[in-house]
This record gives sequence, C-alpha cells and structure tokens, in this order.
Amino acid sequence: MPTKGPRVCGYCGLTHMTGEQCRFVAARDKARKASFDRKRPNARERGYTRQWEKESKAFLEDYPFCIRCGKPAQLVDHKTPHRGDQRLFWDRTNWQPLCHHCHNSAKQSEERRASRKVKL
Repeated sequence: MPTKGPRVCGYCGLTHMTGEQCRFVAARDKARKASFDRKRPNARERGYTRQWEKESKAFLEDYPFCIRCGKPAQLVDHKTPHRGDQRLFWDRTNWQPLCHHCHNSAKQSEERRASRKVKL
C-alpha cells in the first residue's frame, strides 16, 4: 500500500514523515497549552461543583446515550458554551449527553472554529 512521502516542516525546515510531529512544534504546543492552563480558572471556579455533579448524573440517567453516535454517554455538555453565564450554565435545555470521544473530538473542533469566526 502506498504511503505519503516525507514533508518539509514549515517550522524547522527539516523533513518529517507524514503524521510525525516536529519536536520543535511539539515543544511549542506544550508550552502554549501550559501557559493557557495557568491562566484558566479550575473546574470548581468555572461552576463544576458538587451540585453540578449531582445534576449532570441525574440528567444522564434520563438521557443515557450520546446524541451524536448513540454510545453510552459519559458526560453532560453545554450546547452553547456558557462562558461563565450561570443562567446558561444551569439551563437544562442547553445540556446534551455526549460520550468522551464525541465531546473531545467533534464538539471541541466545532467550538474552536466558532470562536475563530467571532474573533475575526
């Protein structure tokens, strides 16, 4: 089966196999994420308290399957990001059951794309 050939990295100028990440890019990404995490409030400060755990567990009992793929849901996601708005945070019509895979892949990508459009 044919594979893609190596590519020239736009960051370091060296060639890397397709799918292989440049060590300089990996280090840059790690530093960027660490910087963001230092500035971000922790989960409790963002509203994910004991009360949230209780309410989300009850919600998952009512809606046990991921709305995207149909697998068992493991978490409750906010359809519209609440960004600290407590009214939107607790609005059950803004909640949806998701599995970890759907939440961490497709949903996060959609939110990143949407936030880029807002900044433009």
